[in-house]
Amino acid sequence: MSDQSNPSANGIKDKVTDQIDNITDTASRTFNEAAGQAERIAGRVVDEGRAIGGNVREVAGNLQGAVVTSIKEQPLATIAIVAVLGFVLGAIWKS
Repeated sequence: MSDQSNPSANGIKDKVTDQIDNITDTASRTFNEAAGQAERIAGRVVDEGRAIGGNVREVAGNLQGAVVTSIKEQPLATIAIVAVLGFVLGAIWKS
């Protein structure tokens, strides 16, 4: 028997086709929503990364200015601080 001679088979085939189309549409919508959300999150991460980078540059500039001033005004104290920092970093690195 062919599908054309059996209206019941045609009805089932149409229902299955409709269900597959619905599932495909739903999956496509869900994927597009997830992709859009991922894109928004990535954009926020990039924006925050830029802001953090700007803050780090500002702190580094401030630190550089403080170190230069310290070297000029109190060279021995600066050397002592650097020696202590080197010791602490070495101890941390070794452990």
